[in-house]
Amino acid sequence: MSILITGGTVIDTEPEPHVMPGTDVLVRDGLIAAVAPGIDAPGAEVLDASGMIVMPGLVDTHRHVWQSVLRSLAADATLNDYLGLVLGRLAPAYRAEDVYAGNLWGALEALDGGITTVHDWSHIQLTPEHTDAAVQALRESGIRAVFAYGAPGTDADARRDDEVRRVASLLGRDGLVTPGLASLGPVYGTEAGAAADWRLARELDLPVSLHATGEGAVEWLHGAGLLGPDVMFVHGNGFTDQAVTFIADSGGTASVTPVVEMQMGFGAPETGRFRTAGIPTGLGVDTVPNAPGDLFSAMRAAFAAERMGGGVLTCSDVLRMATLEGAAVLGLQDRVGSLRPGKQADVVLLNAGALNLAPVHDPIGAVVTAAGPANVDTVLVAGEIVKRGGRLLRADMARALTLASRSAARVAAAAGVGAAGAR
Repeated sequence: MSILITGGTVIDTEPEPHVMPGTDVLVRDGLIAAVAPGIDAPGAEVLDASGMIVMPGLVDTHRHVWQSVLRSLAADATLNDYLGLVLGRLAPAYRAEDVYAGNLWGALEALDGGITTVHDWSHIQLTPEHTDAAVQALRESGIRAVFAYGAPGTDADARRDDEVRRVASLLGRDGLVTPGLASLGPVYGTEAGAAADWRLARELDLPVSLHATGEGAVEWLHGAGLLGPDVMFVHGNGFTDQAVTFIADSGGTASVTPVVEMQMGFGAPETGRFRTAGIPTGLGVDTVPNAPGDLFSAMRAAFAAERMGGGVLTCSDVLRMATLEGAAVLGLQDRVGSLRPGKQADVVLLNAGALNLAPVHDPIGAVVTAAGPANVDTVLVAGEIVKRGGRLLRADMARALTLASRSAARVAAAAGVGAAGAR
């Protein structure tokens, strides 16, 4: 099957973001086949992209998708508030069907906002049924995801090697949903538990990620010989210069979630320090109980925070982080993140004639500083059109909303949380 996207203003991101006005994109058998003006493709389905920006799908490198039904419930929360409320009280109330509802709603929200790939840092594995529900929802949504299996909440003793093995075998490496390991690491778990996680991840050839800030975690992992290109650090606020050097020298990567980091008091996002050191760095939404669920907001937050601190981050840099560089963080740069022929056809079309974007002088600048989910007209994942004309196609949205609303009300009630949430 072929799809010809015609007449759009194309932004590709490889080797660096650049604009190609009046350019066509040909998709064949789920892959990018050609990018050029005036492509002739008899028999192809035509998507008229006149007045639109055509670009690679966005890559969210860190999100707890199961929390989507807790939206804005802890808007004023600090980190300690979040740990106590969301992980301490709400997470234990989740049934498998609540995980399904949350993951389905969160994945659909991501797709609606032009996110075609998400790193789902899933620490809600209370039972195997919870895990299966999370995976089922991701698959049904049509999103591309790295499902990073984590122990529930902050309970490192609940880690189950047999379940990690089962999930790795279940998912494999070739589908839209692939496996990873979410470790509590030496920060929220024990050093012995972290070492065991790393051994298991490397035995199964899984990428491993962890939350870390401040001093100690990177240094310990370095001393234990556990750093490497398969390790992604989430946040990294306040890392020492030595820690940044250790990560860079090991080939490790980072995910910055600027809205949550500033809002919850982690410290200034380390985007500039990481990228200056040569560490591939992506952007993430993190948690919607107190942050917006779209990557456009994260792009703007990263851009503003770095500029406020005297950095020289450009809109081109930010867009690259949200696409090709984010894909590299997840080890998917050979599959997604740009419109290079041969890659998977994860493509987004933005309505450039909307009030918040038009007139477009600089398409890259417009995407980073002005675009939002409402501009996302069409989304393709692996060549399948999952959103068209502003409407998601794969899901029964009324059913998904009903499931999410019922789950949200039940979980909150079971945890004794009223309408005021953390307040």
